[in-house]
Amino acid sequence: MASNGERGPLWILADRQTKGRGRRGKSWETLSGNLAASLLLTPDKATRECAQLSFVAALAVSDLVATCLPGEDIRVKWPNDVLAGERKIAGILLESAGVGGDHLDWLAVGIGLNLVAYPADTEFPATSLAALGAPAMDPLEACTHLASTWARWYAKWEASGFECVRESWLSRAARLGMRIRARLAAGEATGVFEGIDEMGALLLRESATHTRRIAAGEVYFG
Repeated sequence: MASNGERGPLWILADRQTKGRGRRGKSWETLSGNLAASLLLTPDKATRECAQLSFVAALAVSDLVATCLPGEDIRVKWPNDVLAGERKIAGILLESAGVGGDHLDWLAVGIGLNLVAYPADTEFPATSLAALGAPAMDPLEACTHLASTWARWYAKWEASGFECVRESWLSRAARLGMRIRARLAAGEATGVFEGIDEMGALLLRESATHTRRIAAGEVYFG
């Protein structure tokens, strides 16, 4: 749709996803009843800033999950997951296209939320709203609520930049100040999760004298 001129904002909802993509090209399948949505838009921001929208999306999704599960510990995990009780309940992936220059032609924000089912054989433990006792919600209803929470956080990001998003994200960050494991393109790194910098990179304190900045990777606990 973007290649044909659509610029959004436009929410696209799938009843079932069989050829989805996760991080680093991993395959992803979403069964009927879960939320599989993509938001197509053309942000009026520099390309390097648009990566910050994964944090905007995480806040929007965590707001939705918190509404469905009052009293549950809802957290965000770097770079783009939402956790309920330290189990993954939602994932986010950004894709974009451009022909050079400082702005993107388009950006797609892909969001998967486990409403009724979750995979049991994942390396990082998962859960769903139904498994945690949330009232039933169909994908269209969930997408409608998500569009509202997204609009609120996106407006803040457009008006005030990343800092307010960063502060809110850190207030919900899982394992902040604790030891974590980061899987990188070449090996792993362990250390204390110190936070994220002004561009969203992970800050990992590996020793008393060295903090490592990680722009891309996957975080695990334990």
